[in-house]
Amino acid sequence: MTIVYHGSYVSIPSPLTNVGRSELDFGPGFYVTKIREQAERWAQRVCVIRAAETPWLSIYEFNEEALPANVRRLFMEHYDREWLDFIVGSRRGEKPWKKYDIIEGGVANDQVIDTVEDYYSGRITADQAIGQLRFAMPTHQICISSQAIVDSCFHFISAEPIIMKGGK
Repeated sequence: MTIVYHGSYVSIPSPLTNVGRSELDFGPGFYVTKIREQAERWAQRVCVIRAAETPWLSIYEFNEEALPANVRRLFMEHYDREWLDFIVGSRRGEKPWKKYDIIEGGVANDQVIDTVEDYYSGRITADQAIGQLRFAMPTHQICISSQAIVDSCFHFISAEPIIMKGGK
């Protein structure tokens, strides 16, 4: 069992995969991370955006051993050419995520987005982008686009309110 986290402005005991936006890094689906602090930061950010009062951290057990044998899974361990092309393909509307049930890899967050956009726009080459990305602090996300996988492999443990920076 792997413990994973989801940060939001609400507790999510019963995750759904069909409510995500298609323009996200790995397409629509339910996003989690193995990095608790990353999920907490995301929950706080979403709370500010949505003008919600309390950020929530939902915690799950992800039973990867229960995944079906025919699961279509992509794992991108590093910010490399495969990851870069995947993110750029998503931003171009190519929907590379349609071929997968689970996609795992780094987040195209504030620390790497300028590099991704410079490559996307042609201002730098792939080699230059990868050279810059290798200095980025690793992040982590898993996108599950199959509701059947969420229903059979995820077990909700708990949800915790997060204390907002500034005491709120």
